[in-house]
Amino acid sequence: MDWPTGLLGFAAGLLISVATAPVGVSGAVFLLPVQVSVLGVPSPAVTPTNLLYNVVAGPGALLRHHRAGTLRGPLTRLLVLGTVPGVVVGAVIRVFAVPGPSVFRLLIAVLLLPLGGWLCLRTLRRASRPAPAREPSPRAVTRLAMAVGVAGGIYGIGGGSLLGPILVGRGTPVAKVAPAALAATFVTSVVGAGTYALLSLTTTGDIAPYWSLGLACGLGGLCGGYLGARLQPRLPETALRLLLGVLALGVGGLYAVQLLR
Repeated sequence: MDWPTGLLGFAAGLLISVATAPVGVSGAVFLLPVQVSVLGVPSPAVTPTNLLYNVVAGPGALLRHHRAGTLRGPLTRLLVLGTVPGVVVGAVIRVFAVPGPSVFRLLIAVLLLPLGGWLCLRTLRRASRPAPAREPSPRAVTRLAMAVGVAGGIYGIGGGSLLGPILVGRGTPVAKVAPAALAATFVTSVVGAGTYALLSLTTTGDIAPYWSLGLACGLGGLCGGYLGARLQPRLPETALRLLLGVLALGVGGLYAVQLLR
């Protein structure tokens, strides 16, 4: 990796994480197309490289949430309990079954476009006395987290971009979802990156992460994540919900455009 590529990776990680960390999204889902289209990371190495980004970037936002005392709670445990086994299954599927990206892009677009639009409209139209939404049950949260973990293992996303809109849309406050989703993303990415590193010892091809590039992007995300987490308490719940809805629309639209190319 040359210096211009490293600086570009650092800048991409920094800018993306500042915008996404306040709502519990690591930014890996936005970094994925940057790595493929701009930085030239081949598949399937882009998946563990993206997971490496999450590993390096995660402690920035988590440190801030730890100092604020927002990491404790059952939601964090439920998300980790589901995503960790899911990411191992997803990594094995990615290496040995090699599923194409088209189905994944279609699923993401179909899920996030209406979800993001609904979340934005629901936030904008909230009445002065809104009816409280019912939060999902612990069992439903764990199952959702496991499904997101599998997707993360296959495609190298942390899962916050999927978990956040769904949980917030079901009535969980953003301030509660954000630290839990970031913690689950970090733990899942550590396990996923380690799984890919082990699988690279037994199979051929570009399976191991691009370590230098992943570290450069991750260092940018480390700084940006801390700044984003520090901004979160200063933003009202309505602004955070709108930001999460816009991010969901952006991710869904991004993958929809890629499908049409």
